[in-house]
Amino acid sequence: MSTIEADYLVVGAGAMGMAFVDTLLTDTTDTQATVVLVDEGHQPGGHWLSTYPFVRLHQPSAYYGVNSRPFGDDVIDSGGWNEGFYELASGSEVCAYYDQVMRHHLEPTGRLTYLPMTHYLGDHRLRTLDGAEHTVDVRRRVVDATYLKTTVPSMRPPPYAAAPDVEVVTPNDLPGRASHYDHFTIVGAGKTGMDACLWLLRNGIPPERVRWIMPRDSWLMNRATVQPAPRFLDEVRAAIVGRMQASFEATSVDDLFERLEANGSLMRIDTAVEPTMYHCAIVSERELEQLRRIGDVVRLGRVERIEPERLTLRDGTMPADPGSLYVDCTASGLSRPPSVPVFSDGKITLQSVRGCQQVFSSALIAHVEANYDTDDERNALCVPVPHPDEPADWLRITMSDNDAQSRWLRDADLAAWLESARLNILRGMFADLPTDEETRAKAVDAIAATLTACNEKLAGLSSETGP
Repeated sequence: MSTIEADYLVVGAGAMGMAFVDTLLTDTTDTQATVVLVDEGHQPGGHWLSTYPFVRLHQPSAYYGVNSRPFGDDVIDSGGWNEGFYELASGSEVCAYYDQVMRHHLEPTGRLTYLPMTHYLGDHRLRTLDGAEHTVDVRRRVVDATYLKTTVPSMRPPPYAAAPDVEVVTPNDLPGRASHYDHFTIVGAGKTGMDACLWLLRNGIPPERVRWIMPRDSWLMNRATVQPAPRFLDEVRAAIVGRMQASFEATSVDDLFERLEANGSLMRIDTAVEPTMYHCAIVSERELEQLRRIGDVVRLGRVERIEPERLTLRDGTMPADPGSLYVDCTASGLSRPPSVPVFSDGKITLQSVRGCQQVFSSALIAHVEANYDTDDERNALCVPVPHPDEPADWLRITMSDNDAQSRWLRDADLAAWLESARLNILRGMFADLPTDEETRAKAVDAIAATLTACNEKLAGLSSETGP
């Protein structure tokens, strides 16, 4: 058994772990920190190594990845269902990006020891692929980058029974099996289910040959409102103003969502069905138009059993198409463990500190770790925001984000870092704040007062839905 010395032991080389390590190693205030990064995968990328071949980011590449290295070509798509918006990287592009970040950017610092195919045993102990065990002498902290581990369908069996003569595949196998079938049943209403439906439609499958089992309808974010601020600054500001105006004017939670839909902040597939899910999934209006072409949508709850001629669901049974290929898209994706303090004695637990923005949050946490003296200060700046599940969580996340933005703006040094951070979707939003300290403080107070008033209104609406 050997011993490795390092300041930090980071467990998990997925998107969050990579964003944290990148900022920690490139932050100019702490150029001596050393890191051991361990992961069970054969290369960095986390769940991206297990995703289906037609997967793409649903957020722009321009604010994904690691903070110090651009991702993509910084171009606007000129055609297709994402026309007019920043490019969306494919899964293979994401994996190649993380591999290049590791080999060409992080390892050359000389301060990173990267150990793939390595299992973390706990208590600073590791087991490498050859079976050897090692200990890491951690001088500062262990960083858990797996707390919000993402699960995709290929990582586990379907959560329902299927008869032996029914073929159920993950989206990974859809391209290889699609030519053998005339009918397809997509099981799952989240981003993966939408991606599978869009892939079929994009490849010429008529919507009449697709059945979509949708246990819950979802509110969806409009991609037009989540473009990076520098180039889309006016649009982003208008979207924020629209959301705040809807919040101030709403008379109930239902009225709030009607206003958010009317101003284009949120969308839904069927305007006659009230959504019961919100997972921060992002679509363009053109993608939404395509999804609405599918008329055979089953809303009878979760699948319990699939037989050649019958489907058993939580809320009823129905005939099945005997020749259908079933595509399991039911993995929950974002995990929702209980929030814990990000910073504790000897440990950092990476979590989202802005709603549904994991890589930005990890970079921010690393910056705060390197630039603040006490965990009380750090935790005050990095308050976890649990991932959403239902529509009421939109209110909770908005209130958390408003509180965080107020805290961050009051810290001039942190605000300056945010203005420089590539992963910050709001970069440029507050660039015109006065530089004079007293005048700036008054401007920040005014912004904070507006955000607080918005939160008070949202809190009043939230009381309708219970705790």
